[in-house]
Amino acid sequence: MNDQNPIRVMIVDDHGMVRKGLMAYLKNRADIIVVGEARDGREAVYLCEQLQPGVILMDLLMPEMDGVDATRSIHQQWPQIQIIALTSFQEKELVQNALRAGAIGYLLKNITGDELSEAIRAAYTGRLTVAPEVTQSIIMEHQNLPPDRELTNREREVLTLMVEGLTNPKIAERLFISRSTARAHVSSILSKLGVSNRSEAVVLALRERLVR
Repeated sequence: MNDQNPIRVMIVDDHGMVRKGLMAYLKNRADIIVVGEARDGREAVYLCEQLQPGVILMDLLMPEMDGVDATRSIHQQWPQIQIIALTSFQEKELVQNALRAGAIGYLLKNITGDELSEAIRAAYTGRLTVAPEVTQSIIMEHQNLPPDRELTNREREVLTLMVEGLTNPKIAERLFISRSTARAHVSSILSKLGVSNRSEAVVLALRERLVR
């Protein structure tokens, strides 16, 4: 990423003032460019094929198609596009649904311009970014996990690489194991931690310091 190849960002929100405010936050960032905006999830899905953004800032509560459904649809069709849920709400169910749909980040709209820019850069490189208030709600959801969640040494190595944002093939390459073995380790980790996807596993790992 450099000045010649900035991160392409699309903003999705049903409120025009919010879209304009976010664009104002980002307009002077040399490595970030806003390539489009959408008023609802349906329009966002439609524009993805044309614009091919690298990162999407996705509101969750919108008419026509909400942000969770749009995130799921985009993630299935264009898994290389990273999606940050950006909303005013931190309800536990909304957080869980967004992460399960494929969002790599969940931030509240009281974020600063610098924090938003850093979150976009992190998302673009595959790193999870979740607001501290949201992280706490996820931890509370899983605070009574079963005692058999103890990870093996190999699983901790895999989880460490998941926190770094590595995909299963990259984990396999780093640890000199097959892709199927890497996939099996990731599945075991999700099961032991009582979570349904990699994003939730990473949040728990960071919050509970399961990895160094």
